[in-house]
Amino acid sequence: MSSTHHDTITWSMMLRKLPSIIKALPRVAKGLKLANVKQPDQPCGLAFTFEQATVRNPDGPALLHGSVSLTYAQVNQWANRIAHHLLAQGIGKGDVVGVFIENRPELLVTVLAVAKVGAISAMLNTSQTQQALLHSVNLVKPAAIVVGGELVQAYSAIRQQVAIDETRTWWVADQDCSRQSGEAPEGLRNLMAECVDCASDNPPSSQQVFLDDPCFYIYTSGTTGLPKAGVFKHGRWMRSSASFGMIALDMSPDDVVYCTLPLYHATGLCVCWGSAICGASGFAIRRKFSASQFWNDVRKYQATTIGYVGELCRYLIDQPPATNDRDQAVVKMIGNGLRPGVWSEFKERFAVNHICELYAASDGNIGFSNILNFDNTIGFSLMSWELVEYAHDSGAPLRNSAGFMQKVGKGRQGLLLAKIDDKAPLDGYTDPQKTEKVVLHDVFEKGDRYFNTGDLLRNIGFGHAQFVDRLGDTYRWKGENVSTTEVENILLQHPHIAEAVAYGVEISNTNGRAGMAAITPAESLATLDFTELLSFAREQMPAYAVPLFLRVKVKMETTGTFKYQKTRLKDEAFDPGKTGDDPIYAWLPGSDTYVQITEQVLADIHGGKFRY
Repeated sequence: MSSTHHDTITWSMMLRKLPSIIKALPRVAKGLKLANVKQPDQPCGLAFTFEQATVRNPDGPALLHGSVSLTYAQVNQWANRIAHHLLAQGIGKGDVVGVFIENRPELLVTVLAVAKVGAISAMLNTSQTQQALLHSVNLVKPAAIVVGGELVQAYSAIRQQVAIDETRTWWVADQDCSRQSGEAPEGLRNLMAECVDCASDNPPSSQQVFLDDPCFYIYTSGTTGLPKAGVFKHGRWMRSSASFGMIALDMSPDDVVYCTLPLYHATGLCVCWGSAICGASGFAIRRKFSASQFWNDVRKYQATTIGYVGELCRYLIDQPPATNDRDQAVVKMIGNGLRPGVWSEFKERFAVNHICELYAASDGNIGFSNILNFDNTIGFSLMSWELVEYAHDSGAPLRNSAGFMQKVGKGRQGLLLAKIDDKAPLDGYTDPQKTEKVVLHDVFEKGDRYFNTGDLLRNIGFGHAQFVDRLGDTYRWKGENVSTTEVENILLQHPHIAEAVAYGVEISNTNGRAGMAAITPAESLATLDFTELLSFAREQMPAYAVPLFLRVKVKMETTGTFKYQKTRLKDEAFDPGKTGDDPIYAWLPGSDTYVQITEQVLADIHGGKFRY
């Protein structure tokens, strides 16, 4: 996000917000009370909030998908039947259940059922295959797995290397399972058919789930290569759903949230669904985002609220203007990554009043949200946080002569650190060593502890901040975090590649960073078949991780400690005028090979001729 002087929040801007602040105070107080579960033996979490919403709005729509519309009572009873069946099969508190289903009601009902028995849903990324999927499953040692019919092929490919009993390997038909179920493939059990005659009342186990119990494992591509499993506890579900659903969005049973974001990520699962449950509101989902169908769906479901990431908004802006762009009921939206260039245009074109931009990390302990509806900001946080000076080459926070870190001034960017305390505990990862790596000690005084987010923010006044960029070896593209180490490891498996360095580069008028890799051929440039190389990359990694640009280097420069000089590679990006003798190649949208970038191709990319 680029800084402009008018993004700074002034006294006069705050005074203009005073009436809306006064109006919001009662719900903020109520939301804080709801979010701040303190008693370790107080029932709380996903199942608890869903059961409360069911009491409040039993006949209101809870889940909407295609032609399916299910009420809160129907979803709750369906989840209860699955929960009773899981309990009968020996799945109990603390057990891990892998959930591998695309965006559809069956995914959310399964996750709700798992929460009701006190077990933990491992939210497997549905675009993963092969080694990445195998790693993600085995990392959390599931007692059971539920696989959607649409993903059986991907799971079958790794099944022999996974230690899950066949009696607990369940299948969910790729159809409306609330009405019927099909024939399970060999070696898989039909979950919906097995639980059809189970009891439909709330299981007592849902009252035995407390703030410190894990609810989900949400995978994050850390800087160390393969995904890490972030722990998302029920106490955090309470904080998240109340903060966004009540305090930020003021959701009610009259609202419907439309979400096309993948539900294995926290923005879709915890922010969007959590907000809907908090308000006993409807939650409308789509299997995959479609720019051309987006507003038709919004009208069909009479959605008042949409979930977004920045790229999604840009795709909607890129659609040809229509006379009925403003003819829909959306008044508020929640998500992250919206750029200033798109912000005002989106608000104006689609008549959206409130953009609740947020900042949160599924593996962190802090959340910001734009409650006061200023433009171009992630808003403020009720947690304690600071922005500090950092080393530009390593991204590490700097300490002064006294051994403490140094805060940056207003208007300047710094590394975001979030204080770890009772109000903001750090759930961390399943691997305690990985958790310890992101914790900083003795930051401003002896004994204090802070979570290092690895993100750069800018302080724009009155506790508000802007997101600037990510540090470290991940970059964000198409709403997904891409691990450069993982991309490098896959490229290095190719027989004609000796060295590979992956990094993110900016393309004009796109959000996030596109993937680029510098590669050194094992023999010579002539041995590289670029059509075959692209085919290999697309087969081995998710679509969003495939490098869009390649730089072929005879020899890779390294530092004295043999680290690749990524900063320089990022700066030179894919401009042949800056890369000397190294040829640069691009995978242009719609093609099936990499082509060499000429000055004309570069001008076409920058001019927006290609749609990324």
